[in-house]
Amino acid sequence: MRPRSAHSMPMNILIFGGTRNIGHFLTHRLVADGHRVTVLNRGRTQDNLPVSVERLVADRTERTQLERILRGRTFDVVVDNALYKAAEAETVIDLMRGRVKRYFFLSTGQVYLVREGLQRPFKEGDYAGRVMPAPKAGSYGLEEWSYGMDKRRVEDAMASAWETHRFPYTSLRLPMVNSERDHFFRLYNYILRLKDGDPILAPETPNFALRHVYAMDVVTAIIRLIDKGIGIGKAYNISQDETVSLEQFLDLVAGFLGVEAKIARLPFKKLEAQGFLPDCSPFSERWMSELDNTLSKQEFGMVYTPLNEYLEGLIRHYTTNPPPKTASYRRRRAEIAFLEFSRQEAAETGAE
Repeated sequence: MRPRSAHSMPMNILIFGGTRNIGHFLTHRLVADGHRVTVLNRGRTQDNLPVSVERLVADRTERTQLERILRGRTFDVVVDNALYKAAEAETVIDLMRGRVKRYFFLSTGQVYLVREGLQRPFKEGDYAGRVMPAPKAGSYGLEEWSYGMDKRRVEDAMASAWETHRFPYTSLRLPMVNSERDHFFRLYNYILRLKDGDPILAPETPNFALRHVYAMDVVTAIIRLIDKGIGIGKAYNISQDETVSLEQFLDLVAGFLGVEAKIARLPFKKLEAQGFLPDCSPFSERWMSELDNTLSKQEFGMVYTPLNEYLEGLIRHYTTNPPPKTASYRRRRAEIAFLEFSRQEAAETGAE
């Protein structure tokens, strides 16, 4: 068993989610540290969690189900991996008020991306201010805008509960999370394309720098905040130190694979019209946040895993445990055919 922190006595901890990505790693870590862990989810995802973990099955969008399953229970800590709507936030605030000492909400860097007039990288103090209007129905970006706005409404509900009732929340704002258990297989999509030797299609714009985070660093942040007993009523950006371009990122990945990274930049609208985005380059989205992590390092001593170190580990994982080829890779031949057509079209236009 991993030795516990000097500040951490055994606690009773509830995790919403807990089977897919960050929650999976956190559950294993907390059990190894000697804590009593309960996981609450819909029971739809098979897990390989320790047998000591108590499982509660409920649809959190149904208040009556949560009331029934949580009746009479108290927790030292709750970690909420799956809170997306203000109504759900108000429900858990009502049900858990006075029955939990710490409530961690995993938020997103997209709370900044729906703001107007911000410069990257975003700081926690950038949260307040005018938000952009909703994109037109059916237009690109509406779903991501809605996601960012919904997460802001959850944060606002938590902040209001803190001001009114001292509900002990802490928000952790995350950028793109890289992990061995990313069920969208975004990094693996790039690995497949790099290994086949053909260029990766990416839009000319947007061409934002990448600043992600490793899943285990999110786990570490939660553990440190619990151990130190700080951060209640506050929000923190949790993000790696390095900011890199897509080209630099892919060069790193390609180097670990022993191949060459090739990128072909094409107009965004052309790639979108062919239905290639975001699959052909998942990290080229406008909705990729870039977060300043200074506050987390100053207030609770976060040290982030170097990008090249965790990337090497992830690539080793995917090399030794390759998932089935992703659905997005099935159109790879169409991507290359479109690239060749675009190049031929550009050559003919130039000749004229």
